[in-house]
Amino acid sequence: MTETILANATLVLPREVLRGSLTLSEGRIAAIEPGGAVPSGAVDCEGDVLAPGLIELHTDNLERHIQPRPKVDWPHAAAIVAHDAELAGVGITTVFDAMRVGSVVTNTKSRYPKYARGLATELLAMRASGALRISHFLHLRAEVCSETLVAELEEFGPEDRVGIVSLMDHTPGQRQFRDVSKLARYVMGKHNLTAEEFDQHVANLQRLRDTYGDDHEAAAVAEARRFGAVLASHDDTTAGQVATSAGYGIRLAEFPTTVEAAQACRDHGIAVMMGAPNLIRGGSHSGNVAALELAQAGLLDILSSDYVPAALLNGALMLADLWGDLARGFATVTAAPAAAAGLADRGRIEPGARADVIRVARAGGTAVVRGSWVQGRRVA
Repeated sequence: MTETILANATLVLPREVLRGSLTLSEGRIAAIEPGGAVPSGAVDCEGDVLAPGLIELHTDNLERHIQPRPKVDWPHAAAIVAHDAELAGVGITTVFDAMRVGSVVTNTKSRYPKYARGLATELLAMRASGALRISHFLHLRAEVCSETLVAELEEFGPEDRVGIVSLMDHTPGQRQFRDVSKLARYVMGKHNLTAEEFDQHVANLQRLRDTYGDDHEAAAVAEARRFGAVLASHDDTTAGQVATSAGYGIRLAEFPTTVEAAQACRDHGIAVMMGAPNLIRGGSHSGNVAALELAQAGLLDILSSDYVPAALLNGALMLADLWGDLARGFATVTAAPAAAAGLADRGRIEPGARADVIRVARAGGTAVVRGSWVQGRRVA
């Protein structure tokens, strides 16, 4: 691999920001030199920010490429390549692709079928062939309010790069869907349900939770251990739910819905992850706690792009402006998610770390990625 020198840049280091240069060699950061000099053959970054590549722990973006319109199933290989390229272009160099496991197959009006094992096989094959630009892991979203969770989890193993298993419970009337009226607007519009059919849908999900929920939750905890994956909670709302999460050994909370839950996470040593779209839009589309409120209270540790990949970098810069600390803002999308996912080799600019680096400028307040390098190779 050739050596690359990125010079005259604003370097975002773990605890400080300084003008300097980076040398990338053999897939690693080989050297950091202070100062604005531009050696012969180096890339002059003209003062742009050089930061660690962004680490995305939870994104549904691949699903958007696979189904760009309702009932349109796009060729999966092409969708995977487009998804990968989009992430590289917005500065994401490591991604945990979220895939739901646990399906509902008996409710004909609003069922959701199995898909994760087949899609994961295709994605991992694309990775093995060298077709992808960035580093991909799997994030299995274990839906306990379902019929088939145990069987679907059994189809995966330690060889599948399952990095995260999150405990999902979308039973109406609690967690994300405490306000059933908001769920009604979403589901009735998406599935063209009548009010009577929606009531049947809610009753069916509540029945599934009562029948299978506890067994599914226990199975997901056990399978995460078998995969060697990090276990995450999802949409914790009360201190009691957080205490249960802590009892499972959870150290990552995705999108707690209240200040109470976020504070309980802090008390239990659980990292709080919120959606960057929530931060940028100024609130949750589900009516839950605003990410900005948690950031202002010092209760936000990690950002996720969730459903808008470009939101991750812009959200980090928004936090940097809020806190008056560029290094702290970037840590929410680099060092903190790396630590939460158990990735010790990336997320920081320091000698010996993976040479996953992005060059960033601002155009009218909006982040513009001018270059992305993965293991020292430019990918965007």
